Amino acid sequence: MQCSGDVLARIRDSFVELKLDEVLRLVEEAIKHGVSARDIVFRALSDGMRIIGERFERGEYYLAELLLASEIFRECLRVLEPKLVECIEASGEVGTVVIGTVRGDIHDIGKNLVATMLRAAGFRVIDLGVDVPPEKFVEAVERYGAGIVAMSALLTTVLDEMRRVVELLRERGLRDRVKVIIGGLPTTEEFAKSIGADAWGRDAIDAVEKCRALIRELKSVRTSHQ
Repeated sequence: MQCSGDVLARIRDSFVELKLDEVLRLVEEAIKHGVSARDIVFRALSDGMRIIGERFERGEYYLAELLLASEIFRECLRVLEPKLVECIEASGEVGTVVIGTVRGDIHDIGKNLVATMLRAAGFRVIDLGVDVPPEKFVEAVERYGAGIVAMSALLTTVLDEMRRVVELLRERGLRDRVKVIIGGLPTTEEFAKSIGADAWGRDAIDAVEKCRALIRELKSVRTSHQ
């Protein structure tokens, strides 16, 4: 068996070439030889997804390839899930995220990928599904004590729903204790700032990294107030 760095590189490269069977074989081989499930996700699959995204931006890959890559990622996470759960139980949950696709939009591919990767990163994820009204996001924050609200959208016509969630959090007196991140094809960092969100996720990998930073910031603020 090669060292873990070598097998992670092989997983990444096979993933970039969209070879489902080979990726799954390598993932199972890596697990069998003690490679960390989190390393497989964040050092192999995530790196591969970044490269795939770059190829898409250059016009080398198209939507069909992106959809196939998402499916391969999900299949790998299904295999890795038992090991990821063990990692989370051993290290404790990072924080709680309420996630959903906003009202008026039923697209969930990106949202589901982010939710799965957040779980892999150790977050407790409350997935509200699609077509979620602002009130439901706010109720979930109150019910679960969430530190982050993550909203997704694919349609430009529903972007004001994201603004309404931020406004409602403020009206309910919750805004200071929860961070807001948005993402999806029609969103931008500038739009996120314009509605008062704390962060914008360019893709699933970026969203996870931003959520980690937001939780650290939230915990730092809470500690300073004690």
